[in-house]
Amino acid sequence: MERNLAHIALFAALVAVLGLVPAITLPFGVPISAQSLGIMLCGTVLGARRGALAVILFLVLVAIGLPLLSGGRGGLGVFVGPSAGFLIGFPVAAFVAGLVVERWSAALPVVAFAGAVLGGIVALYAFGIPGMALVLGKSLPEATLLATPFLPGDLIKCVLAALITRAIAQMRPGALLSRG
Repeated sequence: MERNLAHIALFAALVAVLGLVPAITLPFGVPISAQSLGIMLCGTVLGARRGALAVILFLVLVAIGLPLLSGGRGGLGVFVGPSAGFLIGFPVAAFVAGLVVERWSAALPVVAFAGAVLGGIVALYAFGIPGMALVLGKSLPEATLLATPFLPGDLIKCVLAALITRAIAQMRPGALLSRG
């Protein structure tokens, strides 16, 4: 139990630290940040349940006002802005990424990449694009078009998530809770 709590807190902190990497804010108000890499890693390393809990902990800290999002943003206001759908999708993205790694038995780098894509892109965009459309008053196709600048960077993050997950498994196999 204590080990689970420590891992959940550690990965919530990792997501927060990745918010310190300078973000590129697009003209419509949604930043391209390194934090989605942290979301992917929460799932691929911790597994579905623990990964989602780490992200929920991170979002609770953001909601109470800690400036943990890229650009030093925090507070309840971020949950009604253009990136609200992405924030709401963060725990689902980590859960999906973790579920893929837990359930598929292929080589770890392949499974971690697939989990990162399915969680960190497919599931996350399933929440983020409708959220952007709603907040910005756009149609779903228009919001989807606005999300296209995220894809190249997100694919790079998926590759990084797979490589980091594999490296953790090689260095400390017991720390890879998604395959435990």
